[in-house]
Amino acid sequence: MPKLFLSALLTLFITAPLQADIRLPKLISDHLVLQSGQPLPLWGYAAPGEQVTVRLNDSAAGTVTTDANGRWQLTLPPQVAGGPHLLEFQGQNLFKVQDVYFGDVFVASGQSNMELTMARLEEAYPADLASANYPLIRQFNVPQRYNFKASQQELPEGQWLVASPKTIQHFSALAFYFARDLQAHSKTAIGIYNAALGGSPVESWLDETTLKQFPDAYQLAQIYKSDALIHDIEAADQAKNARWYGDLHKNDTGLHAKTPWYSPALDDSKWADFTVPGFRQDAFTGVWWLRKTVRLTAEQAAQARILRLGSIVDAEEVYVNGSQIGNTTYMYPPRRYPLPQGLLQAGDNLIAVRVTVTNGAQNRSGFIPDKPYWLGTDSNKFDLTGQWKMQTSTPAKALPMDAFIRWKPLGLYNAMIAPLQKLPVKAVLWYQGESNVGAYPHYEQRFRAMIRQWRLQWQQPELPVLYVQLANYLPKQPNPQQSSWAGLREAQAAVLTEPKTAMVVAIDTGEWNDIHPVDKRTLGSRMALAARAVVYGEKVEYRGPVLHGLQAQGTSLLLSFHHTEHGLVLKPGKAFAIAGADGQFVWADVSLEDGQIRLSHPQIPAPTQVRYGHADNPDAVLYNSAGLPASPFSARLAE
Repeated sequence: MPKLFLSALLTLFITAPLQADIRLPKLISDHLVLQSGQPLPLWGYAAPGEQVTVRLNDSAAGTVTTDANGRWQLTLPPQVAGGPHLLEFQGQNLFKVQDVYFGDVFVASGQSNMELTMARLEEAYPADLASANYPLIRQFNVPQRYNFKASQQELPEGQWLVASPKTIQHFSALAFYFARDLQAHSKTAIGIYNAALGGSPVESWLDETTLKQFPDAYQLAQIYKSDALIHDIEAADQAKNARWYGDLHKNDTGLHAKTPWYSPALDDSKWADFTVPGFRQDAFTGVWWLRKTVRLTAEQAAQARILRLGSIVDAEEVYVNGSQIGNTTYMYPPRRYPLPQGLLQAGDNLIAVRVTVTNGAQNRSGFIPDKPYWLGTDSNKFDLTGQWKMQTSTPAKALPMDAFIRWKPLGLYNAMIAPLQKLPVKAVLWYQGESNVGAYPHYEQRFRAMIRQWRLQWQQPELPVLYVQLANYLPKQPNPQQSSWAGLREAQAAVLTEPKTAMVVAIDTGEWNDIHPVDKRTLGSRMALAARAVVYGEKVEYRGPVLHGLQAQGTSLLLSFHHTEHGLVLKPGKAFAIAGADGQFVWADVSLEDGQIRLSHPQIPAPTQVRYGHADNPDAVLYNSAGLPASPFSARLAE
């Protein structure tokens, strides 16, 4: 007991002076961007009853006394855009926040396509990263946390980053390209709150009051208020995964054979042939191996710096000449492995890949087509497509999915959005929806509710919301058919009836084989156009063609459009489908006549319905003269 008492006394003695020092929230830190033109609350912590004086540059902004909990707050009057400024907070200690700008602040939220960083785009846009010297573009990465019990008041960590070649890899790619285009036009400092998390459904970004509108999501949120339950679920997931992967490793012949299957000494001549890229034809779950021997010249071996293995379902470890050079734990990231100098040699070199499949019945394992497979450098590649050798090692039962607690309703709003809402912002940037595709009929109502909720909590009733409609994805289908991806896109489009919203169309920027397409530059530019129109009120075309009228004319349908700029542009492809009273859609014959679209089909003498872009991966064929694509739509003749 005496030891415990002494320890407690020492802890109190050590920490008490620190608690008297002025402390600021993580958001109020060096390189801060604050919203210009609006009152700005500033707050922090010190000893109870302590006087705190705030100065902006050399001028006193006010003095305030902390409350019984040691919290203080005062409000700066609206400030003109510009900087740099110095904020000083004087109490028993002096705290300085340097390089502060007043400008425009945007919340960038959603799931993985908003979270996707510039680091993932380095191969596609190397010059954009190398030249990213933008001192007036700053980002604050919001820690990826969840909390189901209460809205959090502060963020546990984080700092403002100024866009430079040293920091740009951490920036949201979409938010950066948006900010780059907008800042070049406005010349105003741009601040980004990067508050996105991959895989998150819209329900995870709703608060508790709003969730009550949706009983299924609300009840799920209540379950996860139990810390004990979360602990038990996480422990069970960890134990399950450790057991599954441990058994797989223990039983893998390829790892434990007298001559391991990654060894150049192994004779694989009796292994089966396998073509890369390609997929196994069975629903195999477990571990299988691939090997390929490549013959290099001395010059090729000396120059090669990268091994590129496209994308693999599900996970893999990669060996070169018997040495492991890297691994990837799930299917989505691009496989780009640096090669240690001296690892390759003139003559034969062995590449071995140990592939782990967690559920072959759900996803066939293999190497995804239309991805890069090469050895060398970005400008000098040794092709790795074609014949490899493959051998199955260890079958296993499917690995049950984790609970993914962080995606449950309420948790992300409480931990990642609520702490931001003390400070005013200019607009919200949103890219999310992939995780709601399977329940698309519910999306419109929930996304509307989120927009209204955020506006209420930011106390900005007309807070603009700019969002990206889902990109094209998955293999193209030869005939018109139902599509959950199309259903989600139509739900997103329906939300445009909310005031001060804009939707960026992305059906021409996706990749059929990648849910994370790299072309965030086009989307960022389109989002900046939308901001200029909806946020700043400029008269600039920011939308593609929007259906205005539909009428029957003989055996055809005639469509007219708004937002055509100086005319329509019709590109090749199959995107317009029509149907008669039976609702059986077929691809239409399409022509552009005097600024209108005419649709017909010899088998449909009296068409009554039209769909444009109603597919997982539609062709984007309709644009305006400003180069902006039309959003998918459905319409029918009035009865």
